Amino acid sequence: MNKPVLAFDVYGTLIDTAGIAAQLRENVGDRATAFAQLWREKQLEYTFRRGLMQRYEIFPECTRRALEYCCAALDAPLDDASCERLLAAYRVLPAYPDALTALAALQDAGRRMFAFSNGIREDIESLLGHAGIADYFEDIVSVDEIGTFKPNPDVYRHFLQRASAEAADAWLISGNPFDVIGALATGMRAAWVRRSPAAVFDPWEFEPTATITSLVELDTKIATA
Repeated sequence: MNKPVLAFDVYGTLIDTAGIAAQLRENVGDRATAFAQLWREKQLEYTFRRGLMQRYEIFPECTRRALEYCCAALDAPLDDASCERLLAAYRVLPAYPDALTALAALQDAGRRMFAFSNGIREDIESLLGHAGIADYFEDIVSVDEIGTFKPNPDVYRHFLQRASAEAADAWLISGNPFDVIGALATGMRAAWVRRSPAAVFDPWEFEPTATITSLVELDTKIATA
């Protein structure tokens, strides 16, 4: 087997989307956590719908429309200025605490690492730069380059082409089960980051190659897989 190539999902794996709750508290008070969770769920739902309908819009547009939905569904109307501040905050969300330590160890081990995301390149550069982890990645691979979303198999094939990697040598690392399943269905290996003991992996015909509770476990799992 060739040297493993690691494709790191960004939102929900390296970057904590729940971090938007801190900004939301200024607008919706103690409903911030519930608002943030619904916003994330609706954001992903819109990418799934657009992928199936072949009506691609960039990820920030899905994020904007999901925000509009939450405002209506939760009866929390926000003015334009507040919405723009929230959308700007989505480009500087915090990294998970284990990201920096894990990426440094993986770099020391000589791993090839890519950021691989539904997000557009500009936003991923902003997120990784703000988190102080941009320099660990060989490149950013965005679904925007082919105009569809995960888990379309074309997205994972595009990653393999961009990384000059064979599926058997490539690992997708993600906290999102749908993403893990998408990679496995395309012949890649995949590590599911199960950050909460309450998280459930979808009962499909696929199981993660490895399940970890922290990114710091990843290098050992790859070495022993």
